[in-house]
Amino acid sequence: MYKKVFSLILVAILLSCQREYTPKPRGFFRINLPEKEYTKSPDILPYKFEIAKNSIITKNHKEQGWINIEYPQYKATIYLSYKKIHNNLETYINDSREFAYKHTIKADAILEDVFINKDKKVYGIKYDIQGDAASNTQFFLTDSTVNFLRGSLYFNVMPNKDSLAPVLSYINKDIVHIIETFEWK
Repeated sequence: MYKKVFSLILVAILLSCQREYTPKPRGFFRINLPEKEYTKSPDILPYKFEIAKNSIITKNHKEQGWINIEYPQYKATIYLSYKKIHNNLETYINDSREFAYKHTIKADAILEDVFINKDKKVYGIKYDIQGDAASNTQFFLTDSTVNFLRGSLYFNVMPNKDSLAPVLSYINKDIVHIIETFEWK
């Protein structure tokens, strides 16, 4: 009797060991995002807006009005480039659109949001580039006569839409806040 029970248990153990091992899917670290707090941009710029307190502005030495808004804890940077318009607004707009749509190779979709603030004379388009593209958000703002600003968000990590999603959403809210509080001097 003991031999039959022992044999049955041994067969059950051996059969259960024949299953293939299935590893757990790769997980990502939990990212704690701070509450939103904003402050005014520096007065040395030809424009002003409200910026997230947990970001750092660094000057880009290429031209006056060019700055970088860095989020070192997320390895992200918003690059802002400013230009004066000299009968070339259409060229600047086309260049901005072309830069955004260069990411169509890796993008799942590109969504456009139009921003219009007639009181402050700020008009622009924000490109939301979905997928594993190098830049997930690009935008431009203009008063259509004198000033033009182009912005682009880049992460200094390998693009992965799943792992970047929480931080991308967080920084995109800051970009929308920049656009909505933007004014020309």
